[in-house]
Amino acid sequence: MKSTRNKTIDTAVEDGREYLERCISVSSPVSAEEVTDKTILGDTFEVLPLLPRGLAKLIIADPPYNLNKDFHGCKFRSTDSEAYERYTEEWVRLVKPLLKPNGAMYVCCDWQSGMVIGAVLQRHFTIMNRITWQREKGRGSRKNWKNSMEDIWYVTNGKAHTFNADDVKIRRRVIAPYRVDGKPKDWEETPEGNFRDTYPSNFWDDISVPYWSMPENTAHPTQKPEKLLAKLILASSDPGDLVLDPFLGSGSTSVAAKKLGRHYLGIEQNERYCVWAEQRLALAEDDRRIQGYENGVFLDRNARR
Repeated sequence: MKSTRNKTIDTAVEDGREYLERCISVSSPVSAEEVTDKTILGDTFEVLPLLPRGLAKLIIADPPYNLNKDFHGCKFRSTDSEAYERYTEEWVRLVKPLLKPNGAMYVCCDWQSGMVIGAVLQRHFTIMNRITWQREKGRGSRKNWKNSMEDIWYVTNGKAHTFNADDVKIRRRVIAPYRVDGKPKDWEETPEGNFRDTYPSNFWDDISVPYWSMPENTAHPTQKPEKLLAKLILASSDPGDLVLDPFLGSGSTSVAAKKLGRHYLGIEQNERYCVWAEQRLALAEDDRRIQGYENGVFLDRNARR
């Protein structure tokens, strides 16, 4: 029995048939209208060639890292760098035609897979930046530094692209407030303290890994936080744009896109994860909140919901 405070979504396929039935299958070329705001149940390597070119303004990809990982029965085995490079090259070639000429893509990775992924991306896109996310949690080690960071490559299809810097400001507490003529300069004085809304850097230390008492949490082993995805979506797309996730997992990208007024499309081969994705999308109909994002600004880590 779970604690009453444990909000982790772990619905079994047999208990979530209503959600699985909302997913679609694709076996022949489809139009944008047929797949907009949908979860596709299938192998992304088989589905991507069937989607229309220039479909997405933004692609967020969280491929399996080059690690042994059991995704509830779908096992990914680590391999050598050359084989992982071929795997990366294959899916990158498939997603590139789906991105609009003025579109952007973000690719999640760890430090090892990131070296391979970065080299592949450089052959196909313009690399704009590499974001480092401090996960807070990490695998302990007595013989090496604890691995508590992940990277996100930011690439574009061309010189023209969207970047809404004002939409992704972060609210920081002001330690040494500076005044001019007795008035705050570039900061705000509030009953809760002194704050400044600043432009974001490529080091993110304000995002927690989803945990058991958060409504967005699922039993997926590598779930990304909605707050992290919200930053990517707000920065590199506009309301009404379509966001594509070719490795959807438990649906975080689609959910964040829906909450932020974007269209979405996710591809996932695991039936159970498709259930969780559609279950979360249904919950987002009535609850558009994103933990750590309030009134147009991002708050510090573990801030109030």
